[in-house]
Amino acid sequence: TGFPILLGQGAKLQRALIQYMLDLHCNEQGYTEMLPPFVVNSTSMTGTGQLPKFAEDLYHCQIDDFWLIPTAEVPVTNYYRDDIFDGVKLPKITPDTPVKLTAYTPCFRREAGSAGKMTRGLLRVHQFDKVEMVNFVHPETSFQQLEILVKEAEDVLNGLGLHYRVLQLCSGDMGFSAAKCYDLELWAPGEQQWLEVSSCSCFTDYQARRLNCRFKDADGKTKLVHTLNGSGVALPRLVVALLEQHLNEDGSVTIPEVLRPYMGGKEKLEPVK
Repeated sequence: TGFPILLGQGAKLQRALIQYMLDLHCNEQGYTEMLPPFVVNSTSMTGTGQLPKFAEDLYHCQIDDFWLIPTAEVPVTNYYRDDIFDGVKLPKITPDTPVKLTAYTPCFRREAGSAGKMTRGLLRVHQFDKVEMVNFVHPETSFQQLEILVKEAEDVLNGLGLHYRVLQLCSGDMGFSAAKCYDLELWAPGEQQWLEVSSCSCFTDYQARRLNCRFKDADGKTKLVHTLNGSGVALPRLVVALLEQHLNEDGSVTIPEVLRPYMGGKEKLEPVK
């Protein structure tokens, strides 16, 4: 149906992954955690570029004109709509000091037109969990900050001991609102394919222009910020790759050390008998 249920060990593993990622981003990478709403209005969807182009892929409540979020990027980025980062009421943005927010949310996507093998199981679903990273950065260093963002997503995968690759997308594969984009993909041995678990993008001032999101530069002038976002990272494909890459011959799965504190010290997931 595209709306999976996780029970017992599976549910606990997913919760542990979410907690691990949020703690990594907040405690080691300088992020502030946000718990945003999962429903937004059309203005918010337009501000981050989901509307009008991707309306068919979104869940829409026509009575109230509300939308289920496809990613935490939407409510988190819209948090600073019509705001100015001035160093007084809001943090100050400089070339070396971005504003960094992270959020866990469920995400909802219709995946209109999807069919075939990828729609079965956990690989392509209508509801999935994701931890998102959003940066508001100085225009002079937005592309350098994107490289840092990619490294922060890589830190999640390295901590879990997973085999992955990073791809820089060509313009034909990028979303129309992005200026530069990287995808992070995990190898799934059972599927014999790479699974995308993160997309990290620099939008320059595309979103900021729609959102009227600005900052005070060192010369006192008000300018548009640049925005970045990236999955840090998306589930449940992460779960699929983790289970396959850490599978043992006896059917058990070795739990990465970084997750064990969130799972009561447990070292392995045992097969259900």
